[in-house]
Amino acid sequence: MGRNSASRVARVVTGLSLLAAPFALAQQPPKPMPDTRAFLEEVRRNLASDETLLENYTFNEEYVERRLDSGGGLKKVKQELFQVYPSVEPGKVYRRLVAVDGRKLSDEELAEQDKKHEAKSERRLSRHAGEDEEERRARLEGDTEKERDVVDEVFRMDDIRIAGRELVDGRPTIVVTFTPRPDYKPVTKGAKVIQKLDGRAWIDEEDKQLVRLEGRLLENVGVGPAKLARLQKGATAWFQRRKVNDEIWLPAEARFTGAAKVFLVFGGRMELQSRYSDYKKFSVGTEESVGETPGD
Repeated sequence: MGRNSASRVARVVTGLSLLAAPFALAQQPPKPMPDTRAFLEEVRRNLASDETLLENYTFNEEYVERRLDSGGGLKKVKQELFQVYPSVEPGKVYRRLVAVDGRKLSDEELAEQDKKHEAKSERRLSRHAGEDEEERRARLEGDTEKERDVVDEVFRMDDIRIAGRELVDGRPTIVVTFTPRPDYKPVTKGAKVIQKLDGRAWIDEEDKQLVRLEGRLLENVGVGPAKLARLQKGATAWFQRRKVNDEIWLPAEARFTGAAKVFLVFGGRMELQSRYSDYKKFSVGTEESVGETPGD
């Protein structure tokens, strides 16, 4: 066989192998789903509230609230931009309002806001001024335990099942469905609210971290001071997280859509959205930049 003939044969063989590759891949058995119990146990151990995770970061939060009438017409739009900083006391943050409806707050308005925050922080610290190190540690550990109690209770009260595998932002995730068990009586305040939701969640298969959540209200829920506003059954919530600095999963966006009643009068439909950006590790440098607003 001459060199040209051999070359032609090689090209034909290569072409056939390329054509056969998708068929061969299709014949490979799908990757088995993880064991539900073991997988969920890993997720439970990794799960922590965003308030705890955010204690080491500063970030921007853009909040948009749209109110619609019963016919779907736009009644009101409110936009707020916050700079968010960890506070002196663990578990607390300072949401520093820097702009409203596109208008940057003045230096005087910012200074007044900072003054109020400092006064509130001082009052909070003074309440625990007599604590020794052991008492302080016990109190903070108690707060952490309360958070863990909510997480543990969610895994007990919901019927959670693996539904499949999907890619989210290029990463494999395990999709789970969750439905509250009708006979379970929640104890913690957080669980009492979460029990009114069902939906789906996407869990990063490698990191065992929550990536996305879609939920639907199964019954009306009271919110706000004295629970005078009530979110109506059927309202939906959507929540997305992303991996920051290739080390930690933090909120990227949250949305809520549904009808609400205020003072038992129909208030129309609400669309709420928060977007989170510009995450930075909290340090002396970021603390000193509190006086700067985004874009300065």
